[in-house]
Amino acid sequence: MRKLLSAALATALALSALAGCNVSASQTNAQQPTQATTLSATSTALKAPKYVFLFIGDGMSYPQFQSASDYLGALADPDYPLAAPSLDDNQGAVLNGPVALNFMDFDVVGSAVTYDSNSFAPDSASTATSISTGHKTYSGSINVDETATVEYETITEKVHEQLGMKVGVITSVNLNHATPAAFYAHQASRSNYYDIGVELVESGFEYFAGGGLLKPTGAEGNQEDLYTLAEKAGYDVVKTQAEAEQVTADNGKVILIDEHLADEDAMAYELDRTDDMWSLADYVEKGIEVLDNDKGFFLMCEGGKIDWACHANDAASSIHDTLALADAVQEAIDFAKEHPDETLILVTGDHETGGLSIGFAGTDYDTYLSQLQAQKISYAKFDSDYVASYKTNKTSFEAVLTDIEKLFGLKTQGEAGDRLVLTDYELGLLKTAYEKSINGTATDMAQQEEYVAYGTYEPLTVTITHILNNKSGVSFTSYSHTGLPVAVFAHGVNADQFDGYYDNTDLFHKLAQMLAVQ
Repeated sequence: MRKLLSAALATALALSALAGCNVSASQTNAQQPTQATTLSATSTALKAPKYVFLFIGDGMSYPQFQSASDYLGALADPDYPLAAPSLDDNQGAVLNGPVALNFMDFDVVGSAVTYDSNSFAPDSASTATSISTGHKTYSGSINVDETATVEYETITEKVHEQLGMKVGVITSVNLNHATPAAFYAHQASRSNYYDIGVELVESGFEYFAGGGLLKPTGAEGNQEDLYTLAEKAGYDVVKTQAEAEQVTADNGKVILIDEHLADEDAMAYELDRTDDMWSLADYVEKGIEVLDNDKGFFLMCEGGKIDWACHANDAASSIHDTLALADAVQEAIDFAKEHPDETLILVTGDHETGGLSIGFAGTDYDTYLSQLQAQKISYAKFDSDYVASYKTNKTSFEAVLTDIEKLFGLKTQGEAGDRLVLTDYELGLLKTAYEKSINGTATDMAQQEEYVAYGTYEPLTVTITHILNNKSGVSFTSYSHTGLPVAVFAHGVNADQFDGYYDNTDLFHKLAQMLAVQ
C-alpha cells in the first residue's frame, strides 16, 4: 500500500511539473482556468435571466439538508423508529424514507468544491468571495486578493451597475457578517465590521434585511452610527415589524432590521421563533415586493444560523433553520411560477460546518431522528434564558435535570425501551458539565479531551445536545468548518449550466456569462 501511495504521489508531482503548476495556493486560481471560463469560448449565447435568486445555506452541505429531509421522513412515518432487524430477517416494518425539501426536487443538481487559498476547510468570507467574484482568497478576507491590495468586483455590483438590476441582500445573521458582506464589501478582514457597514451604505443596493449591524458605532464606539449614515444616504431604516409590513417599492432603498433580535443581534433560531415573528421567508417575500421592476433583480438570501447551530453541534436547531431556508426558497419558487421563462433560482452552501454525520457509533446502524423533536429550544436560548440563571442562583443539579427533561426530552426514568432515558454514563457526563458550567469546577480531563467534549461552548448545553444528537443517531466531528463539497441546486432559466462537479468560483463565472457582465 505504501509503495502504491508513493507511486501515485510521484505521478501527481510529475504531472504538476509538466503542467508548469506552482502549488502556491495564491497562484492556483490564475493558473488553472475554471470550467466556466473554458466553456465560454465554445458555448453559444445564453438567455439572460431577468430575475436571479441565490440562496446560500451557510454551513450547509449534504449532511445538513439530508438530515432535515430524513427528519421530516421520520416524523411522517408511523413505523419509525424501527427496531433493528437481524441481517437474515427480512420481515417487519418498511421505512418509507425521507421527505425531500423543495429545492431537492429542482431540475438540476451539481456539486462545488470549497477550498480556499490557505485551507481545504475554508471560512465563510473566502468561500462567499469565490461565489460572488470567481476568485480564491485567504480565509477571513472579503473580495480582495491574498495581498489585500487588489479588490474584486462582485456579481451583484456588476449587475447593479452594468444592467441596472436592483439588488437585495438578506440574512438571518448580521447584515455585515461575512457571507452577506461578500456581495457588497471589500476588506482584508471580515472583522472590519464598521468599514463593511460603510460599504453596505455606499453600495446603493435597494434592499437589505435581517439581523442587525455589528459594531454600528465602530470598534471603540466613537464613530458615526451606521444607521444614521444609511439614513443620510437615502435609506429608510426600519426596525419594527409593523413598519416593515408597510414597506413597498415606493420606499426606494430600505434596510429592514428584525425586531426580535436574539444572540449577537442576529435573527432568532427557527426553533425559538414564534408565529408572530417574521421568518426568513417573510423577508424574501417583502424583498420581491420591493425589488420587482422592469430591469429585473438579483436577490441573495443567506440562512446563516445553520452554520451557527452546527458550530455548536446543535442538530435540532440546524434542521429547523434548514427548513426555514426551504420556506424562503418557496417564495422564489412561487414567484418563478409567474415568471417561468425569466427566473433562475440557485440554492447552495458556502462550506460544511461541524462534520455532521447521519449515524453514530452508539446506535450502530439505527437512527431515531424523530427524537430530535423533543428539543424545544436552541442551545443559544438555553444559555441565555436558563444557564445564566443557574449560575446566578446556583441551581441544583436535580432542578436542572427537570428543565432538561422539559426542554430536551432527556429523562432519568421512563418506560422500558424509552430511548430518551439517560444512562448512568450520560448522567455522569451531564453532572461533570453542570459542575464546570455552574460552579466552575475543574474537570479531570486533559486539555485536549476537554476541548473535544465542549469546544468553546457552555459545557452543560453542548453536553445536552451531544447526548440528544447521539441518542437520535447523528453526530458531529468538529466545532469548525470541514472540507466537504456543497450541492448546487438549480431551477429555471439556464439551470442546466449548473450540472456537474466544479469549483465554487464557477458559480460566479456561470452567472457572469449568462448575464453578459464584464
